[in-house]
Amino acid sequence: MHKPPISPHFKAFVIPNLPDQPAQPSAPISLESEDSLAWLTEFTPRRGLLNGHIQTIVGNYFPRPAFRLPFETEAVEVDTLDGSRVVCHCHWQPETEAGPEVGRRLTLVLVHGLEGSSDSRYIQGLTMRAWAAGCNVVRMNMRNCNDSDALSPTLYHSGLSGDVGAVVRHYTQRFGLERVALVGYSMGGNLVLKLVGESGPRPPICAVAAVCPAIDLSAGSDALHEPANRLYEWHFLRRLMRRFRRKAALFPHIYETRGVGPVRSLREFDDKIVARYCGFRDAAYYYYRAASARVVDRIAVPTLILRALDDPFIRLTPETRAALVANPQIKIGRASCRERV
Repeated sequence: MHKPPISPHFKAFVIPNLPDQPAQPSAPISLESEDSLAWLTEFTPRRGLLNGHIQTIVGNYFPRPAFRLPFETEAVEVDTLDGSRVVCHCHWQPETEAGPEVGRRLTLVLVHGLEGSSDSRYIQGLTMRAWAAGCNVVRMNMRNCNDSDALSPTLYHSGLSGDVGAVVRHYTQRFGLERVALVGYSMGGNLVLKLVGESGPRPPICAVAAVCPAIDLSAGSDALHEPANRLYEWHFLRRLMRRFRRKAALFPHIYETRGVGPVRSLREFDDKIVARYCGFRDAAYYYYRAASARVVDRIAVPTLILRALDDPFIRLTPETRAALVANPQIKIGRASCRERV
């Protein structure tokens, strides 16, 4: 199951026709305008998909069109201290005499969810829509994802928002990008929100969209351990432990698998492994430092957050919800299944 921890109970969106001219950073777009949301369409669940659990699971198996877009692959350095690199699959619109240069087109940087990759079906689906709308697309993998474990001595985690910024800088320098929109799913949603919250309005980033972002990490981790959600937690733990053992085999001087003991929850994994090897005191401190909830009040670029009210385990605390609502740059699209069981 490569789908991120989301259920598709939000309003589905398509990319509208976008102007060729770059947006002026001094005049931010208001997402509160009804006109700016005209391209949102109401989500209607398929017959028989009656709740968040069914939709989260079954969505992995629906047939999709074959993904055949041409792309180039590049390993982009994101940390000069240890040489960590991430794999990016890039789709650059061809230059024509009548069309704009590559750098003048809107470029989407897509960031997948926990244990996903640039090949996840939801990433590929959005890539095809963005490409058809005339956008450049960069499908970014987090560290170690998409069989890139050997490219970084570190583990990946929810606090590495700087990696997204490094990818944006790399391609901005290479192509002179004028407009970049960040799109993140679940864990990737936390990364893109954290980046713009920390860095403020920094061109060429002109917009952000986060789909069911894991903003409150501690609440989400605890929700995964609830009885109704243990299937998801086991799925993630099995994959995360397999990845950790693979990292230990590649970098035995850094990682030690002996003595870890049983890991029965995501919080235990973050406490015993992520905190230990990524410089955090414990899981609680990691959740605090890595959560975009700390900085969403400082987001200063137009931002759209799509979330499902009946998502199985992506939780939003009242304090974070209040911070999101109070920020005029953030628009929240919320929906739930029309039929509940």
